[in-house]
Amino acid sequence: MTSATTATARRGGPIVGLLVVLWVCGLIATATWWMGIGLRQWSVSYGDASGEVADLRRRATLALLTFVLVAVAGPVLVALVAYHLRLVRTAIVFLVLAVGLAVPALPIAVHAGRDLDPAPAPTAPGPPGHCMEHSGGDTRCPGG
Repeated sequence: MTSATTATARRGGPIVGLLVVLWVCGLIATATWWMGIGLRQWSVSYGDASGEVADLRRRATLALLTFVLVAVAGPVLVALVAYHLRLVRTAIVFLVLAVGLAVPALPIAVHAGRDLDPAPAPTAPGPPGHCMEHSGGDTRCPGG
C-alpha cells in the first residue's frame, strides 16, 4: 500500500462510517413510520371508518416500499463510496450485504406494488339497460 492509498483509506473511514450510521437511522425511521401506521390501522379497525382503513393500508404499503428501498439502496451507496475511496474490502462486504438484502426485498416489493395498484374487480353482468324481445311472440317491453 502506498502512502496516498493509506491516506485515502484513513480519510474514507469516517465518511463510510457516517454513511452507515445514516443508513441505520433511515432504517429505524422508516420502520417506526411503518409500525406507527400499523398501530393506527389497529385502532381504526375497531371503528366505522372504512375509508380511513383503506387510506391507512395504502400509506402502510408506501412505508413498507420505502423501508425496502432504504434497506437495499443504503448498502449499495456505501459500497460505491467505499470503492471510490479505495476501500475495496469494505465495498465488497456492503455489496454482498446489498445482494443478500435484495433477495427477500424483491418479492416483498412486488407484493406491495400489487397492493398499491390492485387489479380491477371482476364485474358481474347486470340486467340489460334496454328492452329485450322474449320468446312466444311477445315483443312488449316489461313495464309498458
